[in-house]
Amino acid sequence: MVSVHKVSQRQALEAVSLPQSTSRYKRKPKQDDELISELQQLVEKHPAIGFWQCYYRLRRNGFAWNHKRIYRVYTALKLNIRRRRKKRLPARVKQTLFQPNTINQVWSVDFMSDSLWDGRTFRLLNIVDDYNREVLHVEADTSLPTVRLIRTLEYLHEFRGLPKMIRVDNGPEFISAKLDEWCKKHKITLVFIQPGKPMQNAYVERCNGSIRRELLNAYVFTSLREVREKAEEWRQDYNCSRPHQALGFVPPVEYHKIQIPMFKPKENN
Repeated sequence: MVSVHKVSQRQALEAVSLPQSTSRYKRKPKQDDELISELQQLVEKHPAIGFWQCYYRLRRNGFAWNHKRIYRVYTALKLNIRRRRKKRLPARVKQTLFQPNTINQVWSVDFMSDSLWDGRTFRLLNIVDDYNREVLHVEADTSLPTVRLIRTLEYLHEFRGLPKMIRVDNGPEFISAKLDEWCKKHKITLVFIQPGKPMQNAYVERCNGSIRRELLNAYVFTSLREVREKAEEWRQDYNCSRPHQALGFVPPVEYHKIQIPMFKPKENN
């Protein structure tokens, strides 16, 4: 209209009902360099904080940016994606499967997972004496952190004693500093298998297979109480009645009595 009909810009805008501010608006580039710098410094110094922590820290430092502007820059920098550091494990030396010649020489420990009828997930903590394949304990709960593992070992200590060596994989419960400190306190060697090599913990893995087939896959559990009752019933049968081919087709408890008749468990105080 301005170029063809030779009317002024104001007249042309009035003819098409377009505000002058819209036509004459010139986009200003966003000056976010200072905000970007401040956010990057905050995240570098405090990697675990989220957006609102960044916002309130910036406001406390005297910056007047509102939360919408800060969030726009925060998401543009992809700071809302939590960066998780990969925990690197120390090198594990390949070792042949040590075969103990007496009880309480080597215990193997491992975890399993399954779910109840309502979908809730639970875990099993299995502890096996490698010498006679006896299942010393099966702990069941929705969460079994390192503290719970140590408590279970303390419970076994009351009537069974403690082993000289505990063989485990590289799960977070086992690489904990708390378990390492507890083992050193009781002069127990903590042996880690190589990552991705479950055959190096074959005794407890074999036991896990039996638990999966004969317990977890055989029943539908509606509560943790049922899991614990059935697990203890299975453990008693496994130790006292189930013949094991590797033990000459005798149960672990019977094999233990035949091999070491003089052993007496610790008496409870």
